[in-house]
Amino acid sequence: MSTETETEAGAGVGSGAGAAAGTGAEPALTLPPAREPGPPGGPPPASVAVRTPGSRKGRKKADRPEVASDRFLAKAAFVTVALSIAGALLGLGRDQALAHLFGAGSDTDAFLVAWTVPEFAATLLIEDGLAFVLIPAFSLAVTRRARGAAGDPVRALVAATLPRLTFAFAAFGALLVAGAPYLVEALAPGLPDPRLAVDCTRLTATCVFSFGLAGYCSAALRAHRRFVAPAAIYIAYNTAIIGAMFVLGARWGVRSAALGVAVGGALMVLAQAPSLWRRLRRGRPETGTPDGEPARPMDLTLIGTVLLFALCRQSQVLIERFLASSLPAGAISHLNYAQKVAQMPMVLSLMLCTVTFPVVAQAIAEGDTERARDRVERDLTLVACTVLLGAAVVVACAPQIIQLLFQRGAFTAQDTAATAAVIRVYALGLLGHTLVGALVRSYFCSGRPTWYPLFAMTAGVVATGWAGALAVGPWGVRGIAAANAAGVTLTAVLLLYGMGPRSVPIRTRAVVTEIGKPLRAALTAAATGGLCASGVDSPLLGLVVGCTVVTFVFALLAWAFRVEGFVSALRSVTRRVQNARFR
Repeated sequence: MSTETETEAGAGVGSGAGAAAGTGAEPALTLPPAREPGPPGGPPPASVAVRTPGSRKGRKKADRPEVASDRFLAKAAFVTVALSIAGALLGLGRDQALAHLFGAGSDTDAFLVAWTVPEFAATLLIEDGLAFVLIPAFSLAVTRRARGAAGDPVRALVAATLPRLTFAFAAFGALLVAGAPYLVEALAPGLPDPRLAVDCTRLTATCVFSFGLAGYCSAALRAHRRFVAPAAIYIAYNTAIIGAMFVLGARWGVRSAALGVAVGGALMVLAQAPSLWRRLRRGRPETGTPDGEPARPMDLTLIGTVLLFALCRQSQVLIERFLASSLPAGAISHLNYAQKVAQMPMVLSLMLCTVTFPVVAQAIAEGDTERARDRVERDLTLVACTVLLGAAVVVACAPQIIQLLFQRGAFTAQDTAATAAVIRVYALGLLGHTLVGALVRSYFCSGRPTWYPLFAMTAGVVATGWAGALAVGPWGVRGIAAANAAGVTLTAVLLLYGMGPRSVPIRTRAVVTEIGKPLRAALTAAATGGLCASGVDSPLLGLVVGCTVVTFVFALLAWAFRVEGFVSALRSVTRRVQNARFR
C-alpha cells in the first residue's frame, strides 16, 4: 500500500496530537494527513521532507512509509477494537441483566419494541448514516485548516451545521415522543397490551437528540484521526442502562431500562465533548492566508442517499419484529438475544473498516485508485476471514453460549433452546452483513451521491419481507432469521457486482475467490466443533472444547488454502514475536 507524505504543517492536524499527549489528554492516534493532490493529469507531488524527533532534517518519509502507515493502522485498530470489545461485553451484560430481571416474556417484548428507536438512531446518526457525510466534510475542513486557510474552516463548518442539525434532532425526537402510541401500533400491532411499550418508547425517543449530538462529535473526532473517545461511547451508554435496571428495576420494571437509554445517550455526548472542544479550540480564526479553495456546502442529495440507505438497512429489524409480534410471547426476545450474540463477530470485524475509511477516502480524493483498491481488497478478505471464524464458533457452540450468558433468573432452559436455534440460523447471514458494512463505505468515501447502494439494500429488504412472510408460518422465529440471512446476502452480492464505475474498482472475481477459502474452512470447522462441543455435559467445558476445535481446524484449513488475510496476519505476528525475542 502506498503512503501519504507528511509535512510539519500537516502534523498539526497534527500538532494537536503532541499537545494532547503532553498534557495527559486523550491518547494520540493521528494519521499523517493526505498530500496535496497535483494538477489533473499531472505528475504526483514530490515527497516532502519529514522532521521527527530523533531523525535527521530533510529525511524523506519514503525511507519507511509502509512501516509508519501500518503501525498507525495497527495501533488505531487495536485501541478501537479493545474499547469496542469492552462496550460489546457491557452490551452483553445489559442483555443478561434484562434477561435475568425480566425474562423473555411480554414485558421484554414491550421494551424491545421501544428499543427499535435507539437501534435506528445509532445506525442513522452514529455508526453509518450521517458519518458517511460528516467525516468527509470535516476531513476537508481539517485539511484546509492545516494548509493555513483564512479563518478556521473547522469552526466555520461547526457554526454552519451544528445549530441546524441540533434543531432537527430535537424536533424529530419530540415528534417521536408525541407519536409513540402510533409508532408502537405500527411496529408491533399484535402486542396484547401496548401501554408499556408506549411508555418505554417515549423514554427511548429522547436518544434521537442525544445520539445525534454524539454522532456529530464522533464524526468530527474521527476526521481529526481521534478514535479513542468515539470508541468509548458505548461503554458509558451500556453502563447507564445496566445501572438503571438494577437501581430502579424493582420499582419501575422494564421502564428502568428505557430510562437508562435516555441517560446513556447523554453520557455519550459528555464522553466526547472535552476531546472535541480541544480540537476546536486549537484553531486561529484571525490568522492564515486564503488557500484558493472555497468551502463546499454539504450535498443534500448525498445526505439523502446515505440516510435512506441506513434507514432501509435497519428496516430489516422492523420486518422481524412485525412478523414476530404475531407469534407466542417471547418470540421477539428470542430474536433479539440471538441477534445480539450472533452479530458480535461482525461488529468486531468491521472495526478495521472504521479505521481505514479515512485512508480510502484520502486515496480517492487524490485520484490514487490503485492504493484505494488495494486497501479495500485487503479489508474485504481480512474482515471476511475474521467474521467467518466468529460465525463458526457461534454455530458450533450456540447452546453453550446462550446457557452461560442468559440462563438464569426468569430466562429458562426452554428460552435457551429456542434462542440457540435462532442464533445458528442468524449466523448464516453474518458474512453478508459484514460485506455490506464494508462495501458501502467504498461507495460513499468519495463524497459523491450514488443511489446504487439504496437500490441493492431495497432489493435485500424486499426479499427479507417476502421470505419472512412465507417462512414465519411453518418455521416461526427460525424462518424469520433465515429470511434475514437471505435478504442481506442478496444485498452483499449486488454491492459486490456494482463495485467499479460506481465505487472503488476492485477485482471482484479475485476477491470472491479469496473469500471462498475461509468460507470452506468455516463450514468444516463449525461442523467439527459442534460435534465435539455437543459431547460435553458442562456448558463451560463444552464452550472451551468447541472454541478450541473450531479455531484449530479453521487455522489449519486457512493455512492449507493460503487464505491471504489469515496468512499475512500470522506472518506479521510471527515476525513481531521473533523481533521481540532477539532484541
